[in-house]
Amino acid sequence: MPSEPSKTLEVFDNPNAERDYEIEFDCPEFTCLCPLTGQPDFAHFKIIYIPNEKCIELKSLKLYLWSYRNEGAFHEAVTNRILTDLVASIGPRWMEVQGQWFVRGGITTNVVCSHIDPEWDNS
Repeated sequence: MPSEPSKTLEVFDNPNAERDYEIEFDCPEFTCLCPLTGQPDFAHFKIIYIPNEKCIELKSLKLYLWSYRNEGAFHEAVTNRILTDLVASIGPRWMEVQGQWFVRGGITTNVVCSHIDPEWDNS
């Protein structure tokens, strides 16, 4: 049975929680729908984070991003929602989500949003 899109993000214990290190996901095939026209919007997402106690499981991230394929969303809203959902699932020390939206009407849009855990000492 093929996989299905899902809003569930699976996580696993950070194997090196004592150390700050970055994890970067490169997701060049994101698709959702324009909320005004219903036509597809395409984006290249980069997700970069410094994990705390938990890490994001890769296949669940793929299924999570796939779940947007038939949803209408403005670029700014969906980029921020992805950050919000990822932060809620793993509580990272730091995270940035970059949405590089492909050309639409002769204009490209880049949306970058970030989160810093106020308890994290990054000095």
